[in-house]
Amino acid sequence: MYSRVAPIQTMADGTIKQINPFSGTEVWTVPGRGNRPLTHPTTDTHLLEAHDFSTTCAFCSDRVFETPPEKSRITHGKIQTLRPEHIDGSADFRRVANLFEIVSYDYWRENYGYTMDANTSAWMQEYLHSDLGREHVKTTVQAKRRAAGLDPELSEDELLRAGEAFFGGGHDVIIARRHFVDGAETSAQLASAGTLSRQEHHDLIRFTIDSMADLYRRNRYAHYVAVFQNWLKPAGASFDHLHKQLVAIDERGLAAQNEISRLRSNPNMYNEWAVDYAAEQNLIIAENDHAVCFAGFGHRYPTLEVFSKSATAEPWLQSAEEVEAMSDLLHACHAAAGADVPCNEEWHHKPAGLDLAMPWRVMIKWRVSTLAGFEGGTKIYLNTLSPWDVRDRVVPKLYELRNQGHIGNIRIAEECTVQRNSLKYNPLLSQRC
Repeated sequence: MYSRVAPIQTMADGTIKQINPFSGTEVWTVPGRGNRPLTHPTTDTHLLEAHDFSTTCAFCSDRVFETPPEKSRITHGKIQTLRPEHIDGSADFRRVANLFEIVSYDYWRENYGYTMDANTSAWMQEYLHSDLGREHVKTTVQAKRRAAGLDPELSEDELLRAGEAFFGGGHDVIIARRHFVDGAETSAQLASAGTLSRQEHHDLIRFTIDSMADLYRRNRYAHYVAVFQNWLKPAGASFDHLHKQLVAIDERGLAAQNEISRLRSNPNMYNEWAVDYAAEQNLIIAENDHAVCFAGFGHRYPTLEVFSKSATAEPWLQSAEEVEAMSDLLHACHAAAGADVPCNEEWHHKPAGLDLAMPWRVMIKWRVSTLAGFEGGTKIYLNTLSPWDVRDRVVPKLYELRNQGHIGNIRIAEECTVQRNSLKYNPLLSQRC
């Protein structure tokens, strides 16, 4: 795999050197540097008034027309698309186009001759046929142009043409209803993924998977749909309001290509180099019948890794039970960290057209340190917490949360069995564990 005997090497002084087996990232954890607090509590908190729950930011429930047109929503488990006259802030989660796309609608149109499919075009025309919908698109385009320092005073045809990106684009945002937890008294009591109920989190994950599949289905030029969640400003969030993002891109990226090359040399590497190795190092944090979570190694930030055990690579083709199992572990991870810890949630899955099997897995990275000159000069990254530090912080909290009934009835730490080759993605394995 690499010249180093194992991904983790502990030196005599306690320094822990790590190599990520998939990316090759080199990380050190130095004794004494992990004693810093993880949380970033808000310093300018204030008492909440009733209107703050629904008007604090542009993602809030009374400001739904400050985001682009709603592609779909999920409420009490039901996914639907509404006419503008029926749109309100009652949805549990809403899917809208990102106002400032990473990969723009024009990118697809000008580089590939992409045009939106007939169903999307019909929905756009229906939306624009409504006076409310037409005005919504125009004012949103104008707001976008003002923010970019451009003249907002275009003709109606020009505004509506620019608004096509809100319907046919490939960068979406999934927005949660709450900004603050129910009953919050101060602005510090934010509603995070971990404060959702177990069922709400199931709906969020299912809705995200449905949106991912929809982006693939509507754009044949998309090689990959990146899914991620930035929680709090230190993790790159524009608003301290729970949301996920999905971005269709036209390549897999160099890091993914390198990982695929390693996968060709060892199709079972996700078992051998990830879950099985973590089990040997006593880094397993939790599991259930269809997913497993462990403290990651070789990451720039303290990381929790959640792997699906499913034999099905594509998340949208997995059974409801398999998806809920992943959701339960992700929910537990966020709840254990707490709403004050900035983090990124990164999804990884089999790219479109790949001829190799890959498991669906999600990384939750705590953004509790800042990269500096040492990392830039050496490309050795200082992670303030070792994998065992991460495990020891999370496990006690999971027991507490399970006793409270807030998370699913998962197996924790010593309760886990984690048989070898427990990830069933690899069809070459003769033994299914």
